[in-house]
Amino acid sequence: MVYLALALALLVFLSLVMGGAWAVQQRTGNSGWVDVIWTFGTGTAGAIGALVPLGPAPFARRLLVASLVLIWAGRLGGYIMRRTRAIPHEDARYARFRADWGDRFAARMFGLLMIQAAVAWILVLCVMLAAANPHPLAAGWTLAGLMVFLVALAGEALADRQMHAFRADPANHGRVCQAGLWAWSRHPNYFFECLIWLTYPLIGLAGFWLPGLPGLLGPLFMVWLLVNVSGVPPLEREMLASRGAAYRAYQARVSPLMPLPPKRI
Repeated sequence: MVYLALALALLVFLSLVMGGAWAVQQRTGNSGWVDVIWTFGTGTAGAIGALVPLGPAPFARRLLVASLVLIWAGRLGGYIMRRTRAIPHEDARYARFRADWGDRFAARMFGLLMIQAAVAWILVLCVMLAAANPHPLAAGWTLAGLMVFLVALAGEALADRQMHAFRADPANHGRVCQAGLWAWSRHPNYFFECLIWLTYPLIGLAGFWLPGLPGLLGPLFMVWLLVNVSGVPPLEREMLASRGAAYRAYQARVSPLMPLPPKRI
């Protein structure tokens, strides 16, 4: 019951956070701040869920899990915040929503942000499961989780840096980024974002603790969400509209998510 009470309290917290994000985007007219607030809010909720001592899990495990989710939030949230400050216009996804929804934008945006709060809550529950494992920290599953985290964090940061450098060059205006990881995946940042959530079920399974198995829903849900709903589809629609044949050729050659050698056409 205590775990349920904490989980529900974190759901309320995330709903309030995203309600605040809605107010910020209404005031600023820039919905890019929504992603900043979602990331920091998710990281904060995850750390709280990991650190609250509700069971026999050792403090070292809870501290490790909380540290990892805060590192993820600090890196990703900081990057999105810098990007939002530097670009005066809205992210293409939100600009499309604003154009399509018209006078209903404010109401529909609020509903969308409540859905985002629920998405964050699912991820936070996976973090809580990893922290609740009663086994002491040891090699094996825990080490595997740490290795996945470091690889995914570095890969996502590299993809973001490569895209930032591409966009910063005026000569690339109107072109399709195919530098570095972007030559092997159309969305390497999304791939590594999905991979990073595999960290928590791996840590949660240490000692073959079977209650940690539901944590696998986190990375699986993130893959489904980014590939089918909020990531790839709206972004690729915008890229096809703005880059046309060049982006269609890029789609034909390059993997949508997992980095793979490009096809020869």
